Amino acid sequence: MNNEEEQILIHCLYFTASRFARNITKLAEQTFDFGDVAPSYLYMIMIVKFHPEITQKELCHKLSIAPSTSTRFIDKLEKLTLVTRKADGKQTRISLTDQGENLYNEFRVSLKDLFDSYSKVLGQEFSKDLSRTLHEASNKLEREL
Repeated sequence: MNNEEEQILIHCLYFTASRFARNITKLAEQTFDFGDVAPSYLYMIMIVKFHPEITQKELCHKLSIAPSTSTRFIDKLEKLTLVTRKADGKQTRISLTDQGENLYNEFRVSLKDLFDSYSKVLGQEFSKDLSRTLHEASNKLEREL
């Protein structure tokens, strides 16, 4: 790689963030072994755990996903008997089943394993700082976009 090319790639947040996301996704997929439940679904389960009977709209907001994506996720989780949907007027409320609660507990253990895996490479403090910085940057961008 020549110097100009390297400088462009290093200073391009889009490229760097995408590359990082691919690498951390690969690590998460190796760490989270929950059969048919992909890592992104596990985060939805976590949000529902912390917010029982959350509305689909609130869930979309918390996960920064489109309603159509949340519908697809909820359909799959409901089919796997991990969540239930309950109509409440014009809104739909999502709750965990007992099986969903159990999966959440397994996921919590795996989250620690994931942190340990990337912390071995990046260091604990750097990992915490990077996560916090990315979270803050995402919040700022979402407010402006």
